[in-house]
Amino acid sequence: MSLTANWNYPTSIRFGVGRIAELADICRSQGIQRPLLVTDSGLARSSITAAALDSLRAGGLGVALFADLKPNPIEANLAGGLDAYRAGKHDGVVAFGGGSGLDMGKLIAFMSGQTRPVWDFEDIGDYWTRADEGGIAPVIAVPTTAGTGSEVGRAAVIIDERTHTKRIIFHPKMMPRVVISDPALTVGMPAKITAGTGMDAFAHCLESYCAPSFHPMADGIAVEGMRLVANALVRAVHTPSDLDARAQMLAAAAMGATAFQKGLGGMHALAHPVGALYDTHHGMTNATFMPYVLQFNRAAIEERITRLAAYLRLPTPGFDSFLAFVLKLRKDIGVPHTLPELGVDDRQADLIADMAIVDPSAAGNPLPLTRDGAAKIFSAAYHGRI
Repeated sequence: MSLTANWNYPTSIRFGVGRIAELADICRSQGIQRPLLVTDSGLARSSITAAALDSLRAGGLGVALFADLKPNPIEANLAGGLDAYRAGKHDGVVAFGGGSGLDMGKLIAFMSGQTRPVWDFEDIGDYWTRADEGGIAPVIAVPTTAGTGSEVGRAAVIIDERTHTKRIIFHPKMMPRVVISDPALTVGMPAKITAGTGMDAFAHCLESYCAPSFHPMADGIAVEGMRLVANALVRAVHTPSDLDARAQMLAAAAMGATAFQKGLGGMHALAHPVGALYDTHHGMTNATFMPYVLQFNRAAIEERITRLAAYLRLPTPGFDSFLAFVLKLRKDIGVPHTLPELGVDDRQADLIADMAIVDPSAAGNPLPLTRDGAAKIFSAAYHGRI
C-alpha cells in the first residue's frame, strides 16, 4: 500500500514521501512570495533544510532563514524572529522542524501584525479575541519529527522566563494553511529523538483518550493513533530508514495533536514544569511519567483502558496488560524509568507539584489532580515505584 494522500482534516495536508518538492508551489498558492523559513539551530545546518531553501529559491521565491531558537523557545527567540520577519519584508512563514521550529514559526506569523505583547494571547478564556486577525500571516508547516503534531495545532508553547513556566498561546487562525508531511524528512532523526517524539505522540493520544469529557471523534482518532505507534515506533527507532514506520509515526503525531483538543492530563501537567525547570526533552519527560500517571488514575480509567488493550490486541486485555505494554515499549526504545535518569533531582519537588496543578493540562486528568496527588506521582517517578 502506498502511503500517499491529500487530507483536509484538520487542515490541508500533503502526505507522502517526496511531497517536500511541492513546497514552492504551495507557498505561491497561499500568496506567499517572500517566506521566512523558521527552524532550530541544529536543523539549520542539515541537508534537508538546505534542500528546502534551494527549492524555494529555484521556485523564484525570496526566502530567508531564521534559526536562533532554543529547544524550549523563549520570548527573546520570538523577538529575534519578528525582527528578521519585518527586516526581510516577508509575507509568510515556512515553519520547519520539530516542536520548537513549528511553534516558533506559528508564533512569528501570528505576532507579525499584532501590537500587544504575546502574553496577552495566552490560552485563557477569550484572550484570543484580542488579536488583530488581519495581522496574522499565513503559515506552511513542514514537520521533520513525529511527535508534537504542532503542524496541525492552533496553539504554540513558549517559556515565560520570568516565572519559568511554559505558556500556551492560542488563536484559531494560528493553524497552518497547508502541511507537508513527508516521512523521508524524519529519517535523519537520532534514535533518542525518534523515541522521545514518538512517545510524545503516544502520550497525546493516551491522555486525550483518558480525558473524561465527551468527544467520541477524538477518542476514535486517539485509539488508532496508539495502534500506529504500537506498530511502528520500535521499528522507527531501530531501523531509521524504514519509511513505512516513519510514515505511520508521522500520521500518529498529527492524530495525537488532533485528538488532544479533548484534553490532556497529569503527564503533561507534570512534564511542563519539569521541562521548564530542567530543560528536559518534552516527549521523553511525558514518557518517563507515563506509567506513574496511569497507575494514579487507574480507578477512573480501568474500563476504558481495557477496551484500548483489546483494540491493541494485547494478551488478556486489561489495565495490567496495557501497563506491561507501556513498560516494555519504554524499555525497548530507551526511555528512562525514573526522573534521576532523566537528569531531574527532587530539590524542586514541591514547586513542581505547585506548578502542575495550575497547568492547563491538569484540568483534563481523569481524577482531580491535587497538590498531594501531583507530589505522589512525582515521588513515584523519582523512586521508580509503580
